[in-house]
Amino acid sequence: MSMRTLPLLFLNLGGEMLYILDQRLRAQNIPGDKARRVLHDIISTMFNKNFIEELFKPQELYSKKALRTIYDRLAHASIMRLNQASMDKLYDLMTMALKYQVLLCPRPKDVLLVTFNHLDAIKGFIRDNPALVHLVDETSQQLIEAYGGLSAGEFQLIRQTLLTFFQDLHIRVSIFLKDKVQNSNGRFVLPVSGPVPWETEVPGLIRMFDHKGKEVKRTEFRHGGNYIAALKEGSFELYGDRVLKLGTNMYSANRPVETHTSGASKNLASQSQQSIAPNPLAKEELNFLAKLMGGMEIRKPSGPEPGFRLNLFTTDEEEEQAALTRPEELPHEVVNIQATQDQQRNQELARIMGEFEVTDQPRWSASKGDDLLAMMDEL
Repeated sequence: MSMRTLPLLFLNLGGEMLYILDQRLRAQNIPGDKARRVLHDIISTMFNKNFIEELFKPQELYSKKALRTIYDRLAHASIMRLNQASMDKLYDLMTMALKYQVLLCPRPKDVLLVTFNHLDAIKGFIRDNPALVHLVDETSQQLIEAYGGLSAGEFQLIRQTLLTFFQDLHIRVSIFLKDKVQNSNGRFVLPVSGPVPWETEVPGLIRMFDHKGKEVKRTEFRHGGNYIAALKEGSFELYGDRVLKLGTNMYSANRPVETHTSGASKNLASQSQQSIAPNPLAKEELNFLAKLMGGMEIRKPSGPEPGFRLNLFTTDEEEEQAALTRPEELPHEVVNIQATQDQQRNQELARIMGEFEVTDQPRWSASKGDDLLAMMDEL
């Protein structure tokens, strides 16, 4: 698992969320000033400078549930409200879109071009706000510095980590189904046409060499596809032609989008029931996540500009039906996290810690940015 994957996952999913919200805001004829405020507020929270700096520190990915909670709070960082069914649909669309993009990247390195496409589009949403554009540009510059020097193998590990995160997600999306890039079972169709990766030859030729490295024979074969050579490489600079279209806004044509939960997704709840006992490490993740969420302020509609509800479905009836048919939440056991001292447990922890103690070692002081979520309290 790559420790450099989290920034790419967070930024790309955030970009997809903004695409979807922008489309629904326009579809529901939300006044332009309110729509702009929603997008600006979310982008401002998403690209907070201190948060981004901590995001780029090497770390493991969050669990799916923890990451979902982050976007739930992020979507409510303004005057807009989503009910549970619409939030479910929003997150399904986000994850399936990014899974498709990562799966179809010609090269592992092109995941970075997908990210730049998202950031370029986000700057289009805030072109009238130079301060926010500057925040996004700073993030783009950090991407260049953090990922520009990575090897092909490191990018392959990042791509593999992303695909592992999306494994077993097979939610059907109408845009993908209509474009025939997704099958009815929710799995994507791999293309056998189009440009090959940059600096890669079109398949169809086998070269054979002798022990001295001299070419001695060529054999052609039929590959059954319709490939062409890539005309140029996408730009990895702050501004430029990305060439790759993955990661651009597929909702700009204002097409309705439907999601259909696959059988595997519906069975997820029943599969989870097999592990009823609470995981002690879950407490730490909940505490960690709670600190991050504390920094994402949910604005309460007040004053002359009241809040509004956004519907991710075509009609309220569809939304209500989706809420009725969604898999029931598991009856979670309540875990009480006590701030008081537990003497017996502390003694046991002290004993275990003593076994690992190394004497005569300098004691390092913890910096305020030790972990991403604790830092968010300071926002």
